[in-house]
Amino acid sequence: MNNLQIRQAVLADLDAATKLFDGYRQFYGQPSDLATARAFLKARFEHGESTILLAESQGQAVGFTQLYPSFSSVSMARVFVLNDLYVAPTTRRQGVGAALLKAASDHARQLGAVRLSLTTAVDNTSAQTLYESSSWLRDQKFYAYHLALK
Repeated sequence: MNNLQIRQAVLADLDAATKLFDGYRQFYGQPSDLATARAFLKARFEHGESTILLAESQGQAVGFTQLYPSFSSVSMARVFVLNDLYVAPTTRRQGVGAALLKAASDHARQLGAVRLSLTTAVDNTSAQTLYESSSWLRDQKFYAYHLALK
């Protein structure tokens, strides 16, 4: 995509990030809820709990990824969880997702992280294709388990 820029979002980007975040949640079957999405992202900004990388083209936000810091006890090192990656439907298949993945890995490397991790839906084959084409490897050693608390 021409004129694509990726930068770390700041609180002034909250409205643009909220619209993309709401689209991301809808992609995964959640109802639109701009007010709650905005409050969620605002809390992440205010508490420094995540890093949002925003993709822009011609002054418009067209995609984002959100990284959450964590640590690996085995590696005794910083890791990041790439929890969200979303590209607006009108700009998909134009390199935005791949550029966001590269920006995320560059950001994590600059902070000394040893790994980025993500999960995606089993039926999200387009995302799986993107990850694999960007040199991400599907884990063959571990299973992911979750315990619902609500």
